[in-house]
Amino acid sequence: MNWAALDWSILGPALAAGLLVLATHVPLGTEVLDRGIVFIDLAIAQIAALGVVVAQAAGLPERGIWVQAAAVVAALLGALLLTWTERRAAQQQEALIGVLFVLASCVGILVVAHNPHGGENLKDLLVGQILWVDTAQLAWLAAVTLVLLAVIRSGIARRLGRFGFYGVFAIAVTASVQLVGVYLVFSSLIIPALATRGAARGRLPLAYAIGAAGYALGLALSALFDLPSGAIIVCALALCGGVCAMLARRAPQAGVSVPVR
Repeated sequence: MNWAALDWSILGPALAAGLLVLATHVPLGTEVLDRGIVFIDLAIAQIAALGVVVAQAAGLPERGIWVQAAAVVAALLGALLLTWTERRAAQQQEALIGVLFVLASCVGILVVAHNPHGGENLKDLLVGQILWVDTAQLAWLAAVTLVLLAVIRSGIARRLGRFGFYGVFAIAVTASVQLVGVYLVFSSLIIPALATRGAARGRLPLAYAIGAAGYALGLALSALFDLPSGAIIVCALALCGGVCAMLARRAPQAGVSVPVR
């Protein structure tokens, strides 16, 4: 255990990135659960990652504006496709989302098949590079987050119908997937929302608290024990979510009234 590794100059920006991701992913995650399309985040994140892989294979600068544009375009095309399939085959939507995830993953592997660094690039997209986030990336993520929160709270997304939700979702996932990776995108969306699903009041604040605790604990453990940050944050989120859900279930048995849906 290395206490000297708790360097705020590294962990601070990483935690800020995690909190910005949670700002949009927590409310979107609750809607994903309500809609019963849990794996949409994995599919959209993988499609956005595919856009990044294709752009890099075409020789575009890593993390450049055109790579970001490729990721956004890919994610929005995926959102359009899912909007269409929901209208035409709503009962099979979850299965189609799974197929889309697998296809995007396999196409990505094929694109980097002859790239000597392809395996490392794919790994980075899956587990992220949250410890190496810089000020420019934080500023970009903060700007996108503010716009998306304004769209969500104003009800504009709902007025745009099916594509409104899928479009907002695609942009939110694209903004975060290159910083925190596909696995953390999924965990940030689903774990806090799932852990608080039984709460009728105060669900969002509690979900935000679970997410923040998970990121803080995961980053601290990553630094102390020199473990991969993305993987340990996912485990920490699961731990915090599981503890919260367990306490909520035990509360009524102790005579505490807990409102449920």
